[in-house]
Amino acid sequence: DMLDPERLIQCPLVKHHRIRARRFPYHLVKCKESNPEIAKKLATCPFNARHLVPQADLSDHIMKCNDKAFMEQDVVGRSCEPSEEQLDNGSTWQAPPCDEDWETELLEGSESTFVW
Repeated sequence: DMLDPERLIQCPLVKHHRIRARRFPYHLVKCKESNPEIAKKLATCPFNARHLVPQADLSDHIMKCNDKAFMEQDVVGRSCEPSEEQLDNGSTWQAPPCDEDWETELLEGSESTFVW
């Protein structure tokens, strides 16, 4: 199950490292620091920072990345929302009336003393 936080994931830097999914982002940070020469040879996927692939394979990975679909759905979803200009021109929303009157409340005042 891809959503299971206890599943084991293979580290892209050191192949014999197996890390629980919930700890994987933290492991990547530490492993990059411990293995700077290997980290230099890897590129980070623009759709998921947990995807580290050899720099030469990055364009191929981008074409096939499963997380790309989530980004595309988000972009398509946002393009269907009305723009600010459309909202400004056609909005009929009005703020509800405000029943608060701070000046009156201040003048009426409370006889009780504020204690911190």
